[in-house]
Amino acid sequence: MSLKTDSRLEKLLKDGHFVVTAEIGPPKNADASIVKNKARMLKGFIDAANITDNQTAVVRLSSIASAVHVLDVEMEPVIQMTVRDRNRIGLQSDLLGAYSLGIKNVVCMSGDHQIIGNHPESKGVYDLDSIQLIQAVKNMRDKKEFINGELIQGTAPCFFIGAVASPFLQPEEMNLMRLEKKIRAGADFIQTQCIYDMKKFEKWMSQVRDMELSSQAYFLAGLMPLKSSKVARYMQDNIPGIGIPETIIRRMERAKEPAKEGIKLAVEQIHWLKTIEGVHGVHIMAVGWEEVVPEIVERAGLLPRP
Repeated sequence: MSLKTDSRLEKLLKDGHFVVTAEIGPPKNADASIVKNKARMLKGFIDAANITDNQTAVVRLSSIASAVHVLDVEMEPVIQMTVRDRNRIGLQSDLLGAYSLGIKNVVCMSGDHQIIGNHPESKGVYDLDSIQLIQAVKNMRDKKEFINGELIQGTAPCFFIGAVASPFLQPEEMNLMRLEKKIRAGADFIQTQCIYDMKKFEKWMSQVRDMELSSQAYFLAGLMPLKSSKVARYMQDNIPGIGIPETIIRRMERAKEPAKEGIKLAVEQIHWLKTIEGVHGVHIMAVGWEEVVPEIVERAGLLPRP
């Protein structure tokens, strides 16, 4: 795969590095220092930071504004962009604005449904779906063309385009078809939902390779360090597509210090993921617990970063 952008994340993947990304959750206020402090804490331990876009459908500091604060501390940001909150005019306008500010990576997502957030009475927009957004970003980059076919006069946004996948979401065949559509639409890299069942994920990646998808896009396996058995049980029972083996839940229940055990488990998972063909890196989702990311990365033997 040849370079399509001047994204550092893309270059590292192209050069064959096992990359590390992590998430930064913006605050529910306008304090830039919160984002900057998280970025400083992660600097040197990760290759790029995902900035969530009103995650859990809760109003937070803009992902684009947060990305600028991440740039200020000399770290490469990856903005998440959901179709939940903007129509095609707003999405394209924000893409132009983000690129003009120096942002080079975007992950296109549907977004958590507004019913679970702090404004459940709000209307979801969903003018486009995530696949259509991926196609739109690709066309703006490669064809210099807006969704309506109008040509972009002057500088067009040139993004390294990401998408998300939930390996264990059922029905499996339809889930894989949707993944294939995202890659055909223009996704350059895929970040997965958090994975705990490694054997099941190995099987899924085998299907991904059989469909030749891992040769068309880079795959970053998602990890979410567990704080307690209670968190593990809640995720298993309430979040679709999260499969946590009972052995892991029991392991967390037996642990004298569950948070430390969760970190140890994440390190073990990274070692396993590095052995799976087609996995090009990890995406660590420790929103609200970002301080554990450096320890996980160091103990997993992923330092120094390139």
